[in-house]
Amino acid sequence: MLQGVLCGLLAGAMWGMVFVAPEFLRAFTPLEMACGRYICYGLIAAAVMSTRLPKLLRRLDRSDIIAMIKHALAGNIVYYMLLALGVKLAGVAATSLIIGVLPISVTLVGHKDHGSVPLKQLTLPLLLVAAGIACINIDVFTHDVGNGLPLSSKLLGVLCAAVALACWTWYSVDNARYLKRNPHFSSGEWSALYGVSSGLIALVIALVGLVFFHGDVTGAGAVASGRDWGLFWIVSAVIALGASAIGNHLWNIASRKVPLTLSGQLILFETLFALLYGFIYKQQLPRGLEIAAMVLLIAGVMWSVRIHALDDASEAHAG
Repeated sequence: MLQGVLCGLLAGAMWGMVFVAPEFLRAFTPLEMACGRYICYGLIAAAVMSTRLPKLLRRLDRSDIIAMIKHALAGNIVYYMLLALGVKLAGVAATSLIIGVLPISVTLVGHKDHGSVPLKQLTLPLLLVAAGIACINIDVFTHDVGNGLPLSSKLLGVLCAAVALACWTWYSVDNARYLKRNPHFSSGEWSALYGVSSGLIALVIALVGLVFFHGDVTGAGAVASGRDWGLFWIVSAVIALGASAIGNHLWNIASRKVPLTLSGQLILFETLFALLYGFIYKQQLPRGLEIAAMVLLIAGVMWSVRIHALDDASEAHAG
């Protein structure tokens, strides 16, 4: 289980990069950034598995293909698009407040799975996690006065963020369950197949978008906006390699080695590393509430790890 926790931590370090990437690509839309990232992810996955990919594809059955497509949409493309739209319409504060409950939503959805610790034992760690999430979002609200959009737009943005939360919660739980039920693919093989399917779907979306919005992408308005396509593809490739290819592979390993009640809380490492990278990028120290949030989140996760370790030890002793 310790190896699973370490893989979850490293996955969070990779995923945290996603939050600073838009700072380098301000001239591009969230849809373009999503397509660029996942097209690069698909190319990297296909290149890494180039010699083994045909054999892997032949091993796929109908249930594997369906799971792969559903996970690629829910865990990558649809989630990211809804999240970006939520930020655009409702603002960073409201969207982050909704997405911030992800560790708790995953824990609650997966609490009946085999090997999971009863929720009663996790009450206090979950309260620490909830307090940490509250500190993060209170800080965001007190430093973000809103984006001036009408109430109807903000409500639509909140709905988009809520559906994005539901998408990633479902993906995280269903992916973990699928990997445990189907050991015929290794974590690396499944990550590669997942990447190829995400890339193909993103490519289709990009081509459709290019047909309908060609002028906005490459026209005079796009040129005047200061778009640097070279920088776009460099950042997309870095994020695809780190956050998608390496991060997802590490997460698949963690999903197999820890129960869902713990893996849901390991997602918190993404939040912590995102905060760290943001402080480094902005060259500023964390504020009081941000420090409190990090301490509470780390304490909650470490407490949960200890509870799971003691539970595993007691089961081994009983056996």
